[in-house]
Amino acid sequence: MTQTFDRFVVETERLLREMSVIIKKRGRDILEGFDITPPQFDALLALRDSPDMTMGELCQKMYLACSTATDLIDRMERNGLISREKDATDRRVIRLRMRERGYQIIEEVMIARKRYVQSILDQIDMEEKENLIKALTRLHGLMMEEIKPGTRGKEGRQ
Repeated sequence: MTQTFDRFVVETERLLREMSVIIKKRGRDILEGFDITPPQFDALLALRDSPDMTMGELCQKMYLACSTATDLIDRMERNGLISREKDATDRRVIRLRMRERGYQIIEEVMIARKRYVQSILDQIDMEEKENLIKALTRLHGLMMEEIKPGTRGKEGRQ
């Protein structure tokens, strides 16, 4: 069964999808200059946002099998990005802690990403930038409402 959508839906979906691919590719290109893989960078961001996670918590947050996460964390520990430390209250629990080098890489990568975005935004005028931020903020808010726990998107409702 074919469903017809108006041009706003078709164009918005296409543009968001294509921009996502470009951003992902550009992000990977940027990471190559820092000798870090995309999954390692994602793990650093997760640890920055939730310091002192356990391996199990990281697996859940990144949707990784424990064996995959263990290999990832082993490499990151060898590269001086994170450390494993015993929990102060329960010696059986191992906490993942980001080291200074991990924080430094995040900062440098984010600066490079922002420079890229700036190089693109420099090509449009201020009114377009304001309208872009306003529209993206609204779209983001609506999408966040759709993924709140216990809610279902309109496409799932009958």
